[in-house]
Amino acid sequence: QVQLVESGGGLVQAGGSLRLSCAASGLAFSSYLMGWFRQAPGKEREFVAAISWSGGNTYYADSVKGRFTISRENSKSTIYLQMNSLKFEDTAVYYCAASAGAVPRSGDLYHIWGQGTPVTVSS
Repeated sequence: QVQLVESGGGLVQAGGSLRLSCAASGLAFSSYLMGWFRQAPGKEREFVAAISWSGGNTYYADSVKGRFTISRENSKSTIYLQMNSLKFEDTAVYYCAASAGAVPRSGDLYHIWGQGTPVTVSS
């Protein structure tokens, strides 16, 4: 069974940090482009960050560049999102996703999704 399971979300004050994890199972993890997306209440899903299968290439939304870091450990079939200097506007449900393709920013091209983990940043 193919599955992505996120963890690490929670409540944090503005300026604080959180580290999200996404554990994969049932897929050839090291072959997949992996991404993080988020959806705030009343808003559309948006791209946050992505990492190539080897970890050699990373991609970020302008809104998180310099504050968030995506990484992966293929030996553990896990990706991470280190989020620093969190802002109120980072509040959202964060989803990890897997893509067999090579277009990192388009959510429509990711075909495996986790259930999401909520992040709430208090101002």
